[in-house]
Amino acid sequence: MERHYSLCFFVLLSVNHYTSLVSNITVNDQSSILTILKSHITSDPYNSLTNNWTTKTSVCSWIGVTCDLRNNRVTELDISDMGLVGTIPPEIGNLSSLVSLDMSGNLFRGRIPRSIFNMSRLETISLQNNSLSGKLPVDICSHGSLQRLQVLSLYQNNLYGEIPSTLDQCVQLQILALMLNNFTGHVPRQIGNITGLTSIFLSFNNLDGTIPEEIGNINQLNMLFMGFNKLTGSIPPSIFNISSLAIISISNSSLSGTLPVDLCSHGNLDSLLQISLDNNMLHGKLPSNLGRCSKLQMLMLSSNKRSGALPREIGNMTSLKLLFLNKNSLSGTINPEIGKLNSLTGLDLSENQFSGPITPAIGNLSKLNLLSLNANNFSGTIPSEIGYLKLVTYLILGDNKLSGLLTNIIANLTSLQVLSVANNEISGNIPWDLFTSNIVAIDLSNNIFEGNSMPLDIARFPSLISINLAKNKLSGRIPYTIGNLSALSGLILHSNQLLGEIPLSVCNLTSLSYFHLSNNNLEGEIPQCLGNSSPSLQVLHLRANNFHGHLPSTFSKGCLLESLNLNGNKLDGKLPQSLVNCGNLQVLDIGNNQIQDVFPFWLETLVELRVLVLRSNRFDGTLLQYSNNELPFPKLQVFDISKNKFNGSLLGRYLNNFRAMMDVKENGTGK
Repeated sequence: MERHYSLCFFVLLSVNHYTSLVSNITVNDQSSILTILKSHITSDPYNSLTNNWTTKTSVCSWIGVTCDLRNNRVTELDISDMGLVGTIPPEIGNLSSLVSLDMSGNLFRGRIPRSIFNMSRLETISLQNNSLSGKLPVDICSHGSLQRLQVLSLYQNNLYGEIPSTLDQCVQLQILALMLNNFTGHVPRQIGNITGLTSIFLSFNNLDGTIPEEIGNINQLNMLFMGFNKLTGSIPPSIFNISSLAIISISNSSLSGTLPVDLCSHGNLDSLLQISLDNNMLHGKLPSNLGRCSKLQMLMLSSNKRSGALPREIGNMTSLKLLFLNKNSLSGTINPEIGKLNSLTGLDLSENQFSGPITPAIGNLSKLNLLSLNANNFSGTIPSEIGYLKLVTYLILGDNKLSGLLTNIIANLTSLQVLSVANNEISGNIPWDLFTSNIVAIDLSNNIFEGNSMPLDIARFPSLISINLAKNKLSGRIPYTIGNLSALSGLILHSNQLLGEIPLSVCNLTSLSYFHLSNNNLEGEIPQCLGNSSPSLQVLHLRANNFHGHLPSTFSKGCLLESLNLNGNKLDGKLPQSLVNCGNLQVLDIGNNQIQDVFPFWLETLVELRVLVLRSNRFDGTLLQYSNNELPFPKLQVFDISKNKFNGSLLGRYLNNFRAMMDVKENGTGK
């Protein structure tokens, strides 16, 4: 008996010793595998692994490593968002107990090792937000591999090729995230066999073909993102029968067809929160049953071919926060029922064919942040009820037939940042005293405003980036305080009745990129600083005024000027050769002045120049001058040097090289 007990004790000791030995071997093997991974990392900016993954400590205590307590096997590896640079070695596939692999948010490059796709216990693969390339294995998930996989997240890499049809053999897959890659080919219909899928993210690839009807079989699907591809055809009606669907987003493709007329009408789509189908070619009327999508928060159908009226039933969608139907062919009037959408924060109905008055019911949308109704046929006065929208920051009503005054609506819009009522028939004085310091951009162009263009205290709007008051009946002077608007990028005051000089304070506008004061009664000299005070100046138009003196002569290196139009003034002197620093210059029009110079052969170096007008000045001298430039003015389309005192004939190399004048594609006259 004693001998039997001794034998059992010896066996037990041996088993424990063997288990301990195996455990140590396993730990050492895993340490070696992870050390190989570490050796493939060429940059560890935060020393996350450099200082932590050392042989002095157990692999199970390393940062990002989780082991099971029983066998000390590595079950999770999470080295995400560490800024690591390097490649993934194939040895990582030897971590046979790995359940979760997360290396996302780094800069790993190269191919994903095949060995990762052969692991049998993996439930999560998260390699998104890297620079990985290559194709997925055509037999992924087959041969018994990845049978436990629930999450495959590879988005935002440089992967390419077709999406493998064998993905349907990952029977446990719930999340498929492949967006922001370069995948091509069709969406495999076999995806419809993965009935446990809850999320499909395939947006921002180069996928083509139609959307598989089989996706309608995925009865647990919650999110479907397939936009920004080249998908064609109609959306399978079966997709709109998935009761669990919360988000369908297939924007920026080439989809056609219509939405189902019975959308949301049979108790299906009870979970639907978002429909984003903008920038496609969907046509037909908006289904009146949309009003039954009671939980819908976002309806994005802009840039399609929708027609007909806005359904009255849309007022029943009281959970709606964003309604974007712009750039369609919708028509009719806006029904007062729209005022029931009291959760709405964004309403964009622009670029349609709506007509009639703007319904005062819009004033009930107290949470509205964006209201855009521009480019329609709305008429009448702007309803004063819009003044109730105290949270609105963007109010875009341009390109309609609106009339009346602004005074009644601006007074209470304390959050307003962007106002555009351009191309209407609005009159009266500009109510500058009613704007707040929040205002960023104002476009009141092409109306019937009168009085002073800007107040002396314009500087109390320090956030102003753009002022467009063109084509009105404004008078008075440009206030010198304009120079205090340090953020100002665009100042557009052309086609008014402005007087006086350009204040020298414009030299302080170092962010100015668009300066357009043409067709006024301005006089004096053009500030010389306009050549170099703003490194971002792209457009300088001062034509049809009474300016005299010299042109600005100090155009600095790196000048970004694209268009200089000073036609119809009383300028004299020479054409400044510093213009050669403006390599992007496309338009140079100094016609109808008193410039006295020889022909500016040095302009040949401006290869982007398309318009050159020197007519009606005092240019003289010969047109015959030798040049080494074999292709002068390669893009020139307008060349007018008439009514000067040049002598000699125009060089043949000019006439033979004015090809852009004959190229219909280049000059934009093709039809």
